[in-house]
Amino acid sequence: MLIKIAFLNLLRNYRRSLVGLLTVGFGVTALFLFDGFNKGIMRQYKDNTIHAKYGHGQLNTKGYREQIFEKPWEHWIEQPEVLIQELAQVPGISHVFPRIDFPAMLQAGDLNVAGRGLAVDGHVEADFFNTMNLIEGGTLRDEPNGIILGQGLARALAVKPGDRVTLLTNTVHGSLNGADFILVGVFQTGLKELDDSHFRIQRAAAAPLLDTDRVESIALGLAHDEDWASVSQIIREKHPELDLTSFAELDKVYYQHAVDWLGQQFVVIQWIIILIVALGIGNTMAFTVLERTPEIGHLRANGESARDVLMLLLWEGTLIGLIGSIFGILLGWLLNVTLLQQGILMPPAPGLTRQFHVKIELQPMMVVVSCLLGTLTAAVATGLAASGRVRMPIAAALRYR
Repeated sequence: MLIKIAFLNLLRNYRRSLVGLLTVGFGVTALFLFDGFNKGIMRQYKDNTIHAKYGHGQLNTKGYREQIFEKPWEHWIEQPEVLIQELAQVPGISHVFPRIDFPAMLQAGDLNVAGRGLAVDGHVEADFFNTMNLIEGGTLRDEPNGIILGQGLARALAVKPGDRVTLLTNTVHGSLNGADFILVGVFQTGLKELDDSHFRIQRAAAAPLLDTDRVESIALGLAHDEDWASVSQIIREKHPELDLTSFAELDKVYYQHAVDWLGQQFVVIQWIIILIVALGIGNTMAFTVLERTPEIGHLRANGESARDVLMLLLWEGTLIGLIGSIFGILLGWLLNVTLLQQGILMPPAPGLTRQFHVKIELQPMMVVVSCLLGTLTAAVATGLAASGRVRMPIAAALRYR
């Protein structure tokens, strides 16, 4: 009966109820969208790290990354083709990328620039590493003597697609070797460190250039990010002689530190939003109860107990909180699929050189959290405001203006 009367009261005082509903709704919308923005920007950082260079993780020989060797190529992975075929059969692994990272001197005309090369299987990597925006030309696929350069490196060499670039490097035996390549494309990852020094050639072309059939590392691409734990366990059990490192550890400075820093910042901002929303809802509900003091006096004069009046007001506040929260969730979803469908354009983040869109990723769990927060805040605010009013002397409540 109290719930029914509380609902009818909302309809009777629809203007006052609308103010409360909108206050709760807009507050819940702000909290709902901000959480989705947090998840979106974290996803953007994660995807950019995975699909720009590292994949989901990387295999090296035991202890290779923790030590400095005089002749590192002696500690590279032997017979990589056998291991590649075996890894391709592991459940959860969708791509296997054998790689060789090596320094080289690049020449174009009279210009000489030092760079860092990555020998890859172009036809395998082209579609997976899709956050390398091609500024000019195309990506490296099946061109046997093709090369792609980071934007900063291409500018330093003053070259464009179709130009010849000469690579000079040392073989694993210490002799100088060189080869000519044709520039296929110029890419931009958004990471200045990579764009100013990074280039890629085919692994088949790098093998004779470095005079080795080994690979330094094998990067992995997974079907789903969540498969990393199971994939790691399988590989470690089958190949204890190898170290498996996740992308977050490989790029600790850019990715992991950035995520940790942003995570703490977002927690602080989220609590500020929650506090503002709670104060806004509390103020609206308190004002509503204050305005209804004469009405409370009439109910008490008609014989209603203070407890019954308090419960009636609590149910009204709870209904306003619940309906307003549902409205806020629906409004947030509607804004996300209309005005914010393309995401929010962000300026270059620390360490990046280009703008990027952050899509708001609304989380199902946040629907529950936002509804609970809006409903509980409205109910508690109503209860705090009403507890004093229902205990006022009836004559004082009736005379209140």
